[in-house]
Order: sequence, then structure tokens, then C-alpha cells
Amino acid sequence: MSDVVTKLLHLLGAVGVLAVIVVLLLGMGAFSERLPRRWQKWATPLVLAGGAIVFALAGLVYPAVQTAWQSFFNSDGSGFVGLENYKWVFTDSGALIGLRNTFLWVVLVPIFSVVIGFGYALLVDKSRYENILKAMLFMPMAISFVGASVIWKFMYTYRQGGQEQIGLLNQVLVWLGLTPQQFLVNTPWNSLFLMVVVVWTQAGFAMIVMSGAIKSIPAEVIEAARLDGAGGWTILTRVTIPLVRPSLVVSLTTISVAMLKLFDVVRTMTGGQFQTTVLANMMYDQSFKYSEPGKGAAVAVLLLVLVLPVMIGNAVQMRKNKEIR
Repeated sequence: MSDVVTKLLHLLGAVGVLAVIVVLLLGMGAFSERLPRRWQKWATPLVLAGGAIVFALAGLVYPAVQTAWQSFFNSDGSGFVGLENYKWVFTDSGALIGLRNTFLWVVLVPIFSVVIGFGYALLVDKSRYENILKAMLFMPMAISFVGASVIWKFMYTYRQGGQEQIGLLNQVLVWLGLTPQQFLVNTPWNSLFLMVVVVWTQAGFAMIVMSGAIKSIPAEVIEAARLDGAGGWTILTRVTIPLVRPSLVVSLTTISVAMLKLFDVVRTMTGGQFQTTVLANMMYDQSFKYSEPGKGAAVAVLLLVLVLPVMIGNAVQMRKNKEIR
């Protein structure tokens, strides 16, 4: 009963804090309207953005600072260990496997997703059933990573001892007279089979972005290239790709950020076993499974350091796209 009361008090406290913030913002808005006009130029935008700033500080900045501070302490938080947790990330054999796998995810998945999406967008562009064909590739985007993982885990299912195979891929191997394989166990190929799941879901996103970029190319440009004697390959490499390069970069960076934070697929399909772990999975295991919050925090800080440059680059590229348009 005491736990219920405690949780209720926490909930009421949170609602009370939210109500106070809302009242303060409304009060500041009314106050800014009474200020002299020359002061309103900077006071009004500050009030309008005040809520977002407060929530960003409370929900993003404070946890990030707290996590960074925790990364310098041992497992129980009682002893300052300096950079030992970061040293562990770059020297432990298991952690190095996670770093290697994360690098492969960040490089391979965006490239394959964008290449497939771009190629598919080119093939179906202005075709008779373009919308239907696009919907077929985009449909997996409606499935969560966990749902997609469950679907593909059944497809990769392996049965030993001559039993009838219920996994689609292994049954196909049997029909071809080949030996069934443990797709999720055999290293290093198991990580590649996990990547297939994400490529299946992300290719649709890349296709939609690239299709919009392709359709924005003026028809006059393509016609001029054809009149100059350019063939299909020349038009693709000298006209289409340069004109859609900003969208290519945005697609690549967006998927790269998602791969740096990837957790669901690995956790659902292998639990990080069989040398398939990635940084996000390492962070979870160290923090909650092995009771090493200091190491988990170090991995979290590393993820933040890796994600920030990509996100900043993505924002800069999107701003350039708007300026061009």
C-alpha cells in the first residue's frame, strides 16, 4: 500500500510541477505584452521558446550531464575511477566486438538502404502502377523494429536432427538440396542477417525521399541531356545523382543516426549473443544486467559523441536544401 501511495505522490508532484511551469509561462507571456515595444522584440520570442527550453533542460541536458558524471565512477558510484570506464570500452574484447559491429551497422545499412531505395525509385518512376509499387516497398516502415525482428526470426528459424524446417529460408535450402543453417548463430554472417531486417524496413524511407528528389528534377534538364546525346548511364551519373545529392546525404545521415542508437533488433533476435552486440545493447547490459552503471554510462556518452556530429551535419544539409529551393 505504501508503494501505491508513494507512486501517487510522485505523480501528483509531477503534475504540480507541470502546472506551475504552465502558469509561469502564461504569466510571463502576459507580462511581456505589457513591456515597452522595443523590449518585446526579444522578450516575446524568449517567452514562446521558454517552455521548450525548460523541458529540454529537464529532459535532455540534465540527464546527459548526470550520465557523463556517472561514467567517471565505479559500479556502486562510491569511488571515482576517472577514465577507467572509457578505457574498458576501447580495450575489453567484448566491448571491441560491439564497437566493430556498430561501425558495420552504421556503414552497411545506410548504404544498402539508400541504394535499394534509390534504385527502386528510379525503376518505378512514372510507371503505370507507381503508387502501388511504392506502397509495397514502403509497407515495412509501418512495422516496428521489434515486430520486424519477430517476423524475420521465424524466417531464420533452424531445427536440428533432420526435423522438418519451419523457417522459410531453411526450407528453401532444403528444397535446393542444401544443408539448413543457423543464420543467427554462425559468426560473422549472423550480424549481416540482422542487418537485412533493418534494410527491409528502411529501404522504403529512402525510396520515398529519393522519389521526391527525382520528381523535383526539371524535365527540361533531362531532355537537354538527351538532345546532347547522353545515354541512360550518363544521365544517371552526370545529371540525376548530382541533382539529388542533398537528398542522398540526408537519407544516409538519418539512417546512420538510427543505426548508432539501434537496440531493438539485436535485443529481440539474439540478445547480443553470438558476437552480435552493438553499443546500445552494451549500454543496457552493463547498466541493468551486470550492475555496472559506470560502464553503461561511458557507452552512453560515447554514443552521444558519435551521434552529435552526424545530427549537426544532417541539420546543416537540410538547411542548405531549403536555401537552394
